[in-house]
Amino acid sequence: MVTTGETAPSITATVANGELASFELDEHLGDGPIVLAFFPGAFTPPCSNEMVALQNELGEFEKRGATLFGVSADSAFSLNAFREEHGIEFDLVSDTSREAIDAYGLEIDIEDLGLYGVANRAVYVLDDDGEIVYEWEAESPENEPDYEALLEAVASA
Repeated sequence: MVTTGETAPSITATVANGELASFELDEHLGDGPIVLAFFPGAFTPPCSNEMVALQNELGEFEKRGATLFGVSADSAFSLNAFREEHGIEFDLVSDTSREAIDAYGLEIDIEDLGLYGVANRAVYVLDDDGEIVYEWEAESPENEPDYEALLEAVASA
């Protein structure tokens, strides 16, 4: 897992933003803090809860100048359906190649759900230079981050 003080690994993937587009993390650096919220799988209860909670705080992230991205191994088509079902307005990054999941050291298997090689739940805040200024990784994939601590980290990024 990458840690605070390190440069965030680059991500090149597909973004689900109601449509499909290419995504390059580096293109978003310098526009304010970036929040990367890795999650195991769309349409699972804990992931739905987390993404809805982040959506509920979207205005607070935006007030602090932050851009929020959810990242999972799900297909972009599945992520667009997930966005629509839950009213998620921020972009979701489809890491079907699992390059980002591997680069951030987050790969796990959740055998009970038949999920293999997915991202453990984790959140990173990056500053304008791409340095990780906050990190959190779940001890268990059902755990959710401390949203207040996350907003504080964004405010200080």
